[in-house]
Amino acid sequence: QVQLVESGGGLVQAGDSLRLSCAASRRTFSIYAMGWFRQAPGKERELVASISANGGTTYHADSVKGRFTISRDQAKDTVCLQMNSLNPEDTAVYYCAARLDYSGTYYYTGEYDYNYWGQGTQVTVSS
Repeated sequence: QVQLVESGGGLVQAGDSLRLSCAASRRTFSIYAMGWFRQAPGKERELVASISANGGTTYHADSVKGRFTISRDQAKDTVCLQMNSLNPEDTAVYYCAARLDYSGTYYYTGEYDYNYWGQGTQVTVSS
């Protein structure tokens, strides 16, 4: 199993940037595909971005493409989400998720593709 701990959320103004981090507990971090999801009040959880286990392939939802960037640091067992040009519609609880993937090359876009989840970090963007 792997435990995930998110950090970096907070209250910002529209146009600001935030960088979310997710630290994994296992030293075998490099065999886990990772994803960032978010859930706004009254809405379903949605995928924001995902990255393959080897870091070579990424996916970004259309709503964040060009503003958010997912990356991973294998040496630090960490996956990050750089969020720029934030707007109030980005307000949500952001969750980090992991899925074991020995192939190393696939990213996953479905909520049910992931087996492990963090507790979430709140991001609030004021107008």
